[in-house]
Amino acid sequence: MEQLKTYPTIGVCGLDCGLCPRYYTAGTSRCPGCGGPGFSDKHPSCSFITCCVKKRGLEVCGQCPEFPCSKFKSEGEYRRVESSSYPPSRTMLSNLRFIGEKGIKQFMKGQEKRIALLETMIEGYDDGRSRSFFCRAAALLDPKALKSSLDEAGRAVGAGGGTRDAVHKAKVLRGILAEAALSEGVELTAKK
Repeated sequence: MEQLKTYPTIGVCGLDCGLCPRYYTAGTSRCPGCGGPGFSDKHPSCSFITCCVKKRGLEVCGQCPEFPCSKFKSEGEYRRVESSSYPPSRTMLSNLRFIGEKGIKQFMKGQEKRIALLETMIEGYDDGRSRSFFCRAAALLDPKALKSSLDEAGRAVGAGGGTRDAVHKAKVLRGILAEAALSEGVELTAKK
């Protein structure tokens, strides 16, 4: 299977593919990330890939001198189309602006930290129902707040002694992340 991009964890359009629940799903519904192996089988007609990667030879739209072009909506429109199943679209434009200003390698350093924290959340605290919440938190909260929340959850879960079930552990971490989001003025639940 062909890989179209070097960094499939960041979408051509700016989505945080490496922070998406489908990126961590097992089986046929798993998404390989933007331009990752098998991406074209799942998303055969992505206009962003066609324009940016295939025609211009770029990794993401933020590297294009014409960014933002008419393919993009306004930030307000992206806020209105959010769902609970996918990473927040509200980070798309800011991700691309960061890449345009500081470069994709600098962006990937920060994203790799977020991905590592998310993977820790999934491995240690996922109850089978919290993955989307953890993905949203990893995309929207400051990495220091994520690390602090994980540390606090580890202490809280460990304080009870013995092993805790996944439901309890997920509830503890979700509560701590929700408090961190509140203090940062971030909404972790999708608007309906």
